[in-house]
Amino acid sequence: MKPLQAPSAQGPAEASTPRPASARWPWVVAAIALALYPLAASPFFVLQIGAQALVLGTMAMSLSVLAGQGGMVSLSQMTIAGIAGYTMAILGGAVDNGSSLHVALAWWQALPVALLLATLAAAGIGLLAVRTEGIYTIMITLAVGVAFHYLAQQNIEIFNGYQGKSEIRRPVIGGLDFNDPTAFYYLCLLLAGLALAAVMYELRTPFGLALQGIRDNPRRMRALGFNVTAHRVAAHALAGLLAGLGGVLWVWYQGQISPGTVGTGAMINLLVVAVLGGLRQPVGAFIGALLFVLLQNFAIDLIDRERFNLVIGSAFLAVVLFSPDGLLGLFDRLRRPRAQPSPP
Repeated sequence: MKPLQAPSAQGPAEASTPRPASARWPWVVAAIALALYPLAASPFFVLQIGAQALVLGTMAMSLSVLAGQGGMVSLSQMTIAGIAGYTMAILGGAVDNGSSLHVALAWWQALPVALLLATLAAAGIGLLAVRTEGIYTIMITLAVGVAFHYLAQQNIEIFNGYQGKSEIRRPVIGGLDFNDPTAFYYLCLLLAGLALAAVMYELRTPFGLALQGIRDNPRRMRALGFNVTAHRVAAHALAGLLAGLGGVLWVWYQGQISPGTVGTGAMINLLVVAVLGGLRQPVGAFIGALLFVLLQNFAIDLIDRERFNLVIGSAFLAVVLFSPDGLLGLFDRLRRPRAQPSPP
């Protein structure tokens, strides 16, 4: 029996056919534009727009793995990012104020611990959620996220309560200080690019194809001998690693972390970012993040800051109504030539 070839996010034909050289030009142009962006932008645009969009996109890409490939919508990805962020702060990233747990480690010692804890926490959440589907999965992950939010808010000894951890230092590597906006932007660009390349590669691996098959028909995949539960838990772990990486970059970007960072609003915003760009393609997370950041920074010129949720909610509804696959799906439909009517 031939091994099952599940459809990829780009479709069966595109997954098995090498891309033509012309299809690589948009990636090359985008890479060059992103690399040259700090040369033409002010420090505000480099840090507040460019770096923030890359960090949010990295976290939202974890939802591309779960929802886009595996068909599992999770609201706990911001929680996983928060676990990684709090770990970095506790293990030496934040200033020790003596009121909560603090361990003085170098950033390169704390980083693998933060990513490991985020991955293990995501796998644990996956073990709870993978045996459910649809709204039940969403409710379980939402309950976990809310529980962690209140734990961080009420616990003083570890999380420092509602004040959180502040003055988190960015690393200095070989004399290169990442407190500089341009240096930090390039760090985010490098890590986000590596994460995107890894997810694009994973899409075409046997694991990625099997995960997409499970998304489309789990009963058939189980009948063919695939361990559906193990694949789903592994997808949660992989998504947790991505969210953890984004969480570390987020606390370096913000310089602090508090219960509000992992609150219900933040969890929903991350889902909105992923849906805006398009869940089926990993790069859609960055497109959605860019739109979200632009609206967040400039919507106050058109409407009161307190009504930002109205603006982002309207944009979300417009994208979902006209293109369920997000902005990338809308772009693909506009680019694809319409079929010519057959002659009578």
